[in-house]
Amino acid sequence: MTDVVVIGCGVSGAATAWELARSGLSVTIVDRYGPAAMASGWTLAGVRQSGRDPAEIPLAIAAVKLWENLAEALDAPTGYTQDGNLRIGMGAGDLPALKDIAETGAACGLPISFLDGASAVRDVAPAIAPVVAGATFCATDGHADPDATVNAYVAAARRAGATTLFGEPVIAVETAAGKITAVRTASHRIATGAVVLASGVMGDDLLAPFGADVPLDVKYVTVIRTKPVASTLKQVISVADVRNAEAACAGRQQLDGAFRFTSGIEPWSGAMHERNGRPIIAPPIRALAETIESFGTVVPAALDAEIDAYWCGLIDQTPDSLPVLDRVEGARGLFVARGFSGHGFCLGPITGKIMAALVKEEQSPVDISAFSSSRFAKAGASAFEPVTLHG
Repeated sequence: MTDVVVIGCGVSGAATAWELARSGLSVTIVDRYGPAAMASGWTLAGVRQSGRDPAEIPLAIAAVKLWENLAEALDAPTGYTQDGNLRIGMGAGDLPALKDIAETGAACGLPISFLDGASAVRDVAPAIAPVVAGATFCATDGHADPDATVNAYVAAARRAGATTLFGEPVIAVETAAGKITAVRTASHRIATGAVVLASGVMGDDLLAPFGADVPLDVKYVTVIRTKPVASTLKQVISVADVRNAEAACAGRQQLDGAFRFTSGIEPWSGAMHERNGRPIIAPPIRALAETIESFGTVVPAALDAEIDAYWCGLIDQTPDSLPVLDRVEGARGLFVARGFSGHGFCLGPITGKIMAALVKEEQSPVDISAFSSSRFAKAGASAFEPVTLHG
């Protein structure tokens, strides 16, 4: 018998498991692949507060406060650095939306400013080409190493007594008299009184028996990582595309000097295969070419670097591009943390605290009323708003 089973070992699941285990509960983490095998490993790994829905900004601010001391708390490196985020506009038509982002962020307490013109942007980030029209800049945003962070959480959770079961998908969540009793995988039955479903794009089949779901429109981004080169870019950047209401590209330079950058968001066909026990989604050549051209136009130094790896990352987009952080009414002891819509990595540390509080029937450290699952039934889940920024 374990007190809580956490399904999914991305940053949200791993952080939740650590928070629960260090509070004294017995915890088992189950994942069909392993730590950071999907979204948390594929991500750009931005740690940003800016450019978010106002309802989500308090969560991001709380998360960044945790990120600042997370490596010490986990006793392992996370690769976190706090050198800012630039949301870039390429033309005059992009600037009104950027001014709105700056005003919204400032009203929520962020140290964010609007940079008018290429010169102002290049004063902050000289690696940016002089073709840009302006940007927002939030100095307390940053980025981290996604694999290192998730593995640090897992190691810390294990030290606190958590156990792990990797390489096995969950087949069913069992109940008796409306209460969670067990989790079944292909070869195990884990008796438990609580389950946290932090499974990204997967998991609606586990919710369906209880009359619940998280409406998702799954999309993908193409991600390219280069071999390390001389460091020229400290900030995370994203390029606005007002016409499509989404990011045309986004990227950063890792601490080792490798560029890591992504395309805009596209519909996913559903094609995915496995290699060495890990899920693989290969981008089309067209997407690779477009991603290189888009990012290279803004950061020319990236064009001289050798490509080291490329992949697709999935976006678990909800209708309003906000996550579900809630309990499931049809099954006592079942909780959900899904639908982060491509910008959940930053929130990982505060998501862990929120979900641990829900499981222990304690007050959440931040207001989560905007993230209930019932909002979709009230507003309807047919119309999906475009994701304005991922990573």
